[in-house]
Amino acid sequence: MKYTYIPSGVCSRKIEVELDGDTITDVKFIGGCNGNTKGISELVKGRKTDEVIERLSGITCGIRQTSCPDQLAQALIEAQNV
Repeated sequence: MKYTYIPSGVCSRKIEVELDGDTITDVKFIGGCNGNTKGISELVKGRKTDEVIERLSGITCGIRQTSCPDQLAQALIEAQNV
């Protein structure tokens, strides 16, 4: 399943997540810090959604209340409920 999420409060403009059941097969960030978002994408491939949600939820970026990793966790929560 492919799920598209529009993040809020971060530099990334879109997150595209591909899931095989509850396993993440691919993540693409559109916008944001290129190297960091590529790194996050590679680190979460092959992992279960619940594990990634637990690890990334609540991470902030500077003075922001959220971050690209936190927004990925929010995307996964929404994708689970589709």
